[in-house]
Amino acid sequence: MRIRRVLSTAVLLAGVAAAPALLGAAASPAFADASPSASPSGDAAAPTEAGTSFRTATEIEQGAQATAGASTGDYLYWQFPADAGQRPTVKATVKLPEASKRASSETWQIDVYDGLRRRQACQYGAQTRTATADVSSVELSCTLRTVRAWSETWANDPLPGTYYIRLTATGLGAADLGLPMSTELQVDSKDIGGSAAVDGSLAKPLVPGIATTASENPEEDGSGDTSGSKTAVLSSLRPDGSGWWSDRWVWTAIGGILAALAGIGGYALTRGRGRPSRIPPGA
Repeated sequence: MRIRRVLSTAVLLAGVAAAPALLGAAASPAFADASPSASPSGDAAAPTEAGTSFRTATEIEQGAQATAGASTGDYLYWQFPADAGQRPTVKATVKLPEASKRASSETWQIDVYDGLRRRQACQYGAQTRTATADVSSVELSCTLRTVRAWSETWANDPLPGTYYIRLTATGLGAADLGLPMSTELQVDSKDIGGSAAVDGSLAKPLVPGIATTASENPEEDGSGDTSGSKTAVLSSLRPDGSGWWSDRWVWTAIGGILAALAGIGGYALTRGRGRPSRIPPGA
């Protein structure tokens, strides 16, 4: 009877501990709809040009394929948003000039910077490749580390916000400068989930100002300058803030249930062994 009572108590505690996880799982679709992560927009037109500096970087959405035509030796820049829990992968295909026009091999490189213009290391991928004179194209890729919701000030961890892509030829002969080339670029992300969750979040994503514009109504900025004032324009691509729910809550609930069962089982074993045997009366 005592063992049966202990087992029934353990089942009851397991049900109580699992209730928050089940409720959270049921509510997660609603929160997902309310705060979607950065995702590609199907109706957005893919850009057909690239910027030449950080301030003029072309905005692209994740999942959209951007194209651009330029000359060998130019620096090409794009920018895209990334949210916490995502692992972005940048892929670029450079279509080189005709082999008859090239004098030597070319080395191409792709770099990724965060909103503070800190260069982010590639976790894996062919970030730099050398194309011989007989090759018509070269493919580059860079997979970043998982974007964290919060980090120490001294760390170089990728954080939510705007990311910059720079594509250029690092090894190029003087005779090959100015030859026409074209490139195709696409950014995709993999949602890592609760395994990358941390206890903290940024107050605002790292979205720097990229341009300035004159204010049409001077009264809005409160300066009183009737000649017009300039205000910073932030990138229109902002990652949506992630909700509080993640699968980390499920694993936390499972760990609590296992700990409760282990405690009840250990108590039952020690209680049964430590109790002295009853001596019948009259023995």
